Amino acid sequence: MQKDIEITIAPGDLANEQEINNKLSSALKIAPSNITGYKIFKRSIDARSRNVIYRLQVKVFIGESLPEEAEVIPYTNVADKRAVIIVGAGPAGLFAALQCIENGMKPIVLERGKDVKQRRRDLAMINKEGIVNTESNYCYGEGGAGTYSDGKLYTRSNKRGDINKVLQIFVQHGATDDILIDARPHIGTNKLPHIITAIRETILNAGGEVRFDQKVTDLTVEYGQIRGVVINENETLNADAVILATGHSARDIYTLLNDKGILVEAKPFALGVRIEHPQAIIDAAQYHCDIRSEFLPPAYYSLVEQVGSRGVFSFCMCPGGIIAPCATHKNEIVVNGWSPSKRNNPFANSGTVVQVTLEDVPGTDPLRMMKFQAEIEKTAFEMGGGNLVAPAQRMIDFVEGKLSADLPKNSYLPGTKSVMLKDALPEFVADSLKNALPLFGKKMKGYYTNDAILVGVESRSSSPVRIPRDKETFQHPQVKGLYPCAEGAGYAGGIVSAAIDGVNCANAILNFK
Repeated sequence: MQKDIEITIAPGDLANEQEINNKLSSALKIAPSNITGYKIFKRSIDARSRNVIYRLQVKVFIGESLPEEAEVIPYTNVADKRAVIIVGAGPAGLFAALQCIENGMKPIVLERGKDVKQRRRDLAMINKEGIVNTESNYCYGEGGAGTYSDGKLYTRSNKRGDINKVLQIFVQHGATDDILIDARPHIGTNKLPHIITAIRETILNAGGEVRFDQKVTDLTVEYGQIRGVVINENETLNADAVILATGHSARDIYTLLNDKGILVEAKPFALGVRIEHPQAIIDAAQYHCDIRSEFLPPAYYSLVEQVGSRGVFSFCMCPGGIIAPCATHKNEIVVNGWSPSKRNNPFANSGTVVQVTLEDVPGTDPLRMMKFQAEIEKTAFEMGGGNLVAPAQRMIDFVEGKLSADLPKNSYLPGTKSVMLKDALPEFVADSLKNALPLFGKKMKGYYTNDAILVGVESRSSSPVRIPRDKETFQHPQVKGLYPCAEGAGYAGGIVSAAIDGVNCANAILNFK
């Protein structure tokens, strides 16, 4: 017999199997000896009262043994099968490649950047010297932006595909099985490179290809049908199916499509700052304590406020995290955040952004939102003074319109410069943030404080361009065999939803002859 049940347990008892067994037997009103095993399938923190607890959803086995663990997904050799070109080795591209192999097709993954090992050197140059390699950085390279920006696997994409399968594939390639049960699963930037490398090895061992330093500079199209791609302006690679999984920062791809007369559309996005607090402030607010228990992870938050007709919201919240410089071109400032697996840094940061609508940037140019985004990033660079030094301001000073006399210690390695941050942002964005931040402070004790720093600009929350596709076939309406995919096409946000979209595109190719 099997029973699904929810129990609560103190954080200090989370690893105590005997205590969990006693809780289960009490809730089911059976002797502990009758329980032959249990499996936790969801775990979440409930911090609504002063006594913080874990809620566990458990499948209990009574008088029968636990089933065997799920078998790993087999990947058979596809070296001599139909080729599918996949542009981009982020989560969408890699999971599309794995699904192609499952479907009996050979993936050829083209990545403009470097593999994870070589990429580390370029990230060190960004952080230490303020030098951006425009082909290998926090956004470009093996694993995409997700590899070095945290590995949060939380998603609401329940109807888009099999979330559990995506998580199982991560586990199969080295992630801990905690991600299968945590309500907000997280891998950590320090662990992701090894997992991404393992996924690459799976693709190669099955006869697929993964090529680095392979920038797609043109598409070959004949009579409305994709025929292949041009790499680094001198090599043509042929295929009748191309998955375009380039991420939301590949401005050259949007420009290429537009110049070739292939339809792209302006898309709303969000713009703002990255806000960092001492982690202890967030812990105290969320866990109702002076000092966080050693049995609890660093606390996170999620905040949203409607200011007039605009939404202001936090996203990509990184407990125990670091603010990272994520520019992809020279003379621009872009900030993002990440956390290691232990989330043991002393700061907590979150993107805090304002909705930018198509009406905010008038015109008919399909790339106008992208150009608007780029101008904001250039302004931020100029205000920082160069070398990726970011413009910044204390929170209350920003709201009250005061130049900060100094800035708090923070995690942004290239450095910060005290400025009037409103001058780095469109007026409607600055005003919306000024109105929202005190309201966030009313929702979360301690949030509204001058111990918090605002660092500009958080501008890559999503793509400012959409590459349209048919809802049924996933193909571009003008080019058969071209499959716009995931964040770069405007159809996903985050690692898991991008991975699912990659899987869906690979499956759609099966129906294309």
